[in-house]
Amino acid sequence: MTASTDTSLAHSLQKVLDGRWADTRRVVREHIQADRVVPRAGVPLDEYRAQMLEAMRAMVPLGFPAQGFTAPDGAPGDPGAAITAIETLGYGDLSLMVKAGVQWGLFGGAIENLGTREHHREYLSGLIDLDVLGCFAMTETGHGSDVQQLETTATYDATTGEFVIDSPTPSARKDYIGGAAAHARYAAVFAQLRTAGPGQEETGHGVHCFVVPLRDADGNDLPGVTTSDCGYKGGLPGVDNGRILFDRVRIPRTALLNRYADVAPDGTYSSAIESDNRRFFTMLGTLVRGRVTVGASAGAAGRLALTLAVKYALHRRQFEGPGDGGEMLLLDYRAHQRRLLPLVARAYAFALAQNEVTAQLHEVQSAPADSVDPDVMRRLETMAAAIKVGHSDLASRAAIEARTACGGAGYMAENRLPLIRDDLDVFTTFEGDNLVLTQLVAKHLLTAYAADVDDLDTVGWVRFAASMARDVALEKTAVRQILQSVRDSSDESPEDSDLTDYQTQLALLGGREDHLVRTVAARMRRAGDDDVDAFEVFTQTQDHLIKAGRAHIDRLALEAFETAIDALPEDAPQREALALVRDLFVYSTLEDDLGWFLMHRFVSVERAKAVRRGVNDLCERLRPLADDLVDAFGVPAVALEVPMLT
Repeated sequence: MTASTDTSLAHSLQKVLDGRWADTRRVVREHIQADRVVPRAGVPLDEYRAQMLEAMRAMVPLGFPAQGFTAPDGAPGDPGAAITAIETLGYGDLSLMVKAGVQWGLFGGAIENLGTREHHREYLSGLIDLDVLGCFAMTETGHGSDVQQLETTATYDATTGEFVIDSPTPSARKDYIGGAAAHARYAAVFAQLRTAGPGQEETGHGVHCFVVPLRDADGNDLPGVTTSDCGYKGGLPGVDNGRILFDRVRIPRTALLNRYADVAPDGTYSSAIESDNRRFFTMLGTLVRGRVTVGASAGAAGRLALTLAVKYALHRRQFEGPGDGGEMLLLDYRAHQRRLLPLVARAYAFALAQNEVTAQLHEVQSAPADSVDPDVMRRLETMAAAIKVGHSDLASRAAIEARTACGGAGYMAENRLPLIRDDLDVFTTFEGDNLVLTQLVAKHLLTAYAADVDDLDTVGWVRFAASMARDVALEKTAVRQILQSVRDSSDESPEDSDLTDYQTQLALLGGREDHLVRTVAARMRRAGDDDVDAFEVFTQTQDHLIKAGRAHIDRLALEAFETAIDALPEDAPQREALALVRDLFVYSTLEDDLGWFLMHRFVSVERAKAVRRGVNDLCERLRPLADDLVDAFGVPAVALEVPMLT
């Protein structure tokens, strides 16, 4: 295959990547281009933040903020379009993406998904139009990932019909909250709910969410509220991250977002979900859109970084080549191809996987709430966590590699790569720390989405997993049969090798996942013994658990890639190119973990050599297509207007 002489290959590839909400992507790209929404260096914080707020206002007429919500007449919105729009902002300025995500995704999502019709009537129209500016106050100085242990309290006072919101300790301070430093007038505050019904002692009911006013119309803190500014961060200068302390702030009883639980005027607590833990996880599950959006936006920014680096490598020359051909292009060097093209292949895999999880979330959130199967919701939560981890990890790696691959030019702020790298850095830890999320993915693999696990602490979960270990330790007979058919000849090209066969690729990546899940389950069986410390077992197997989660993430990406290829007509012009990119994704994934595959005899030494050589051969075959591959990402031209490319 040779490079296209026009944009036909890039265009056909972009159609696959853009997927179901291609029109939404087009609108946002045009907005980025027209308003020149790109990251900039050297802008003072206050000025940058004000510009981002105005940029948000310019987005309201585009329509997609409203698409994220149910219409006043009850007509469903278009969650997939809303997610895709914010994802595409990753090609522009991530500060704008984060501010938009906080306002319409997190604050707005809490109001819509945790509130009831009265809350919708009071807030939704205003928050869509930006007349009501809000923030999402979950994380505290003392607790981030462990949300159940938040220290902020919401104590009901039946004598006045009010909740009292308080930060009882310094570590209860709400921290890193986007919008809290300057612009937010309200906060969706997560706090420990405490009530006392008639004749009852005060009782805790776990974490619930409340709408709490923060500032008056002039932007001054309201009585009992103290906000402060996080100041300069590692990136995202246009986001006004701040801190919030509450000193016995009183809010009306109706400020509780009471879709899943309510407090009567006399202090009686009620909920259709009896278990505090299950209720908590149900509430967090409704906010999964934020996690999906973060992974998607990180992926877009990572693709932007790779586009800049690949185009620079097609522009920059270094050292004389063979004969009298002059200096060689950077991308003609095999080492440079290896730096960038496997990351491009991985970017394709996770972009396609992102499309799948966005579509799944769209279907769940477009359906009536009482019609959603809890198992379907749990699978969505697990896939959302998995793709967020894979996508944001990839984006962070891509931004770092792209920066270094461009040498001194990549270090110049005017070429944007340092800004993209710094803005992306936090995406691996917010909306769920990637290490914690990977562990969550693996836990769900072990417990097969059993509802019982929602009520268990870590020790209880380990004992539960131990009891199920025999059930999840599946035989690999089918996998072994496929693997036995893989020839160990090391003198065949990737085109002729069984490793380019999708079923073989799935056998290897799926077999690794299955082996890791079975073996970690076997190790956890010891936790069922009476004389064993279950928490110690968990600690000792944590690295194994995380590796199983990562293996699952790779397998999901491969399946999404193949699904996209399989959906194309046999004669589709992009099919051959996509197959080559998929093969490079698989070969480079195998190479990255070749020690494991050799150690567990999934591949022979000769096959391992073929894998390494296969990465080289696939890089060589994809080199003529490199420009088309990154053009297919659809990065707006304004984002590529940097000195190093001109």
